[in-house]
Amino acid sequence: MSLWNTISKQISATTGRPFAMERHSSVAGGCINSAYRVEGTGQQYFVKMNSADQLHMFEVEADGLRELAGANAIRVPEPICFGIADNQAYLVMELLELGGSGKRSELGQQLALLHQVTADRFGWHCDNIIGATHQPNKQSSDWIEFWRGQRLGFQLELAARRGFGSGALRKGEKLMDDFGQLFSGHSPQPSLLHGDLWSGNYAYTRDGEPAIFDPAVYYGDREADIAMTELFGGFGGDFYTAYEEVLPLDDGYRIRKTLYNLYHILNHFNMFGGGYGSQAEGMIDRLMVECR
Repeated sequence: MSLWNTISKQISATTGRPFAMERHSSVAGGCINSAYRVEGTGQQYFVKMNSADQLHMFEVEADGLRELAGANAIRVPEPICFGIADNQAYLVMELLELGGSGKRSELGQQLALLHQVTADRFGWHCDNIIGATHQPNKQSSDWIEFWRGQRLGFQLELAARRGFGSGALRKGEKLMDDFGQLFSGHSPQPSLLHGDLWSGNYAYTRDGEPAIFDPAVYYGDREADIAMTELFGGFGGDFYTAYEEVLPLDDGYRIRKTLYNLYHILNHFNMFGGGYGSQAEGMIDRLMVECR
């Protein structure tokens, strides 16, 4: 059975609605997966594909989307089904018609609502993926220890194998010992996070409704999500004003955001190399000054 026939049958079996694919077309987008718009029998879906050994990536993405949807705070595409066909892993999702314009203030308000969904522990029930990198999520009641072991320490170990300089690694190891000082007076709750919230992972539907996608879900300090929105820009002042009207940020966030974004810059170094290494070292230097 061909790839597309297999996917069509899986859609039919999962939704309980007969689906016969009439056309599929490639969709431009991410650099990790190939993506397609599929249509037939009066239905439309969005399909991601990768090699069969990447099925786990799609399993945890679907799981994360369901977790976000359960918050009833902000629109996410509904995962339909996933599997393997013709040595290709695939994930079928609801097709959101994106490309509209909307209010960034509404996105800020809805993200604040999402962050009000909390859990008993930091982390998540399973590991998942950030970009193309494994993201460990072993649960913990201690946020500082979680960030030390499951985030910063893990990325530094990968960076050592990727060629991160020995001097930079020594500074990173020292930061691992000292960054707890940045949390004086700050005791975060385990909030539901998107986990990879940069400007490429949100959009507006044609009706102007904010939507987020491509998550790396876990429960953590909500500041980590906000920090990443600042890393590459694209959210605007109205977004932050609206967010803080619902959930104000502590003054210490202005320092801690560098710690949280160091995780993402190290991950970019581990995926792409290049100047991300020197950027990460500069961030470590700034944080070490704050820890003195």
